Amino acid sequence: MSQADKPLAATPPMGWNSWNTFGEKVDARVVCETADAIVRTGMKDLGYEYVVIDDCWSDKRGRDSNGDLVPDPERFPDGIRAVADHVHSLGLKFGIYSDAAHLTCAKWPGSYEHEEQDAALFASWGVDFLKYDYCHAPSDQASAIDRYARMGQALRECGREILFSLCEWGGRAPWLWGRRVGGQMWRCTGDVVDAWYETDLTWGGLTINAAIDHAAYIADYTGPGGWNDFDMLVVGIRGRGHTGKGNCTDTDYRTQMSMWCLFASPLMAGCDLRTMDEATAETMMNPEVLAVDQDPLGKAAKRVAQRGPLEVWQRPLSDGSFAVGLLNRGEEAAEIELRWHHLGLLDSEPALVRDLWRRQDVGEFREKAAATVRPHETVLWRVTLRP
Repeated sequence: MSQADKPLAATPPMGWNSWNTFGEKVDARVVCETADAIVRTGMKDLGYEYVVIDDCWSDKRGRDSNGDLVPDPERFPDGIRAVADHVHSLGLKFGIYSDAAHLTCAKWPGSYEHEEQDAALFASWGVDFLKYDYCHAPSDQASAIDRYARMGQALRECGREILFSLCEWGGRAPWLWGRRVGGQMWRCTGDVVDAWYETDLTWGGLTINAAIDHAAYIADYTGPGGWNDFDMLVVGIRGRGHTGKGNCTDTDYRTQMSMWCLFASPLMAGCDLRTMDEATAETMMNPEVLAVDQDPLGKAAKRVAQRGPLEVWQRPLSDGSFAVGLLNRGEEAAEIELRWHHLGLLDSEPALVRDLWRRQDVGEFREKAAATVRPHETVLWRVTLRP
């Protein structure tokens, strides 16, 4: 099946979102240059396809005399359609942002009670992806379902295929109803920040380490056409954005990538792709790791063993093999053991273990295999039964 023939969100969506680095300073030049970088670096060839403007793109003074949203005239002087056209000219897809209230999170105009009008406007601009936030909206689940269903219906009727990304942060269990309201992905955590250690998160953000716990109980609610979204990648931010104090190391970033791929989460880069360093590129562009995230079976990993900060996660793959994460959330290196019964295999069955980050085979084993895992590291394996 060609890329063009794939159903919408058959695998977790991949791309870039402006918020983590640029916040309200996003403009047409940043978005177009980022799209260029996705092509230049080879990220497009690996599946990164959506280029998404987050909050603060419209004129903060409000709607025009027709009630339409208006692009900020200084930052988007040629309008949003011109930016979308540039993105499309590169073979990529274009995304935009709004909110299920009268105001967005940053207090720009939202889309509540303008759903049909805004969906039609987005379609006329060539929008392919809508991130729909939930700031300034009622806190109960019924209201969230109603507000997302209104926009979902408007998108279905707008005359253009637009991926619907629900962003209500998981407090109202969107994995239970996200598909029903038309969503192809739904946030199941608060905002994930550029930090592993706890920092000042009184506003509701999560470190990478804390976000991982949210995956343990919702793996059964994700799959082709509808995905648990663990928030955008902070890989490569290095304290330069709006996402915390920036205490992550490259090991922390690699663990975010490993675990998000095991979770079958959408992968939306958030760093400045125009200037990303070699370590960031290696983390986000490893084809064997990305293949885990994009596996067409669409099953998410489950935690199958835990001893203190040491954990084993396993994800079944479409070819009968398993992706396995050996995660050390502690502060000292330790050996983590995978036992065949964690995979539902007989101890006598031989299996080949391949290290996906190193892109090399570890060896053939029976009954169990083990690795020494550094603090905050995830060793990511593919385990394949031998014939």
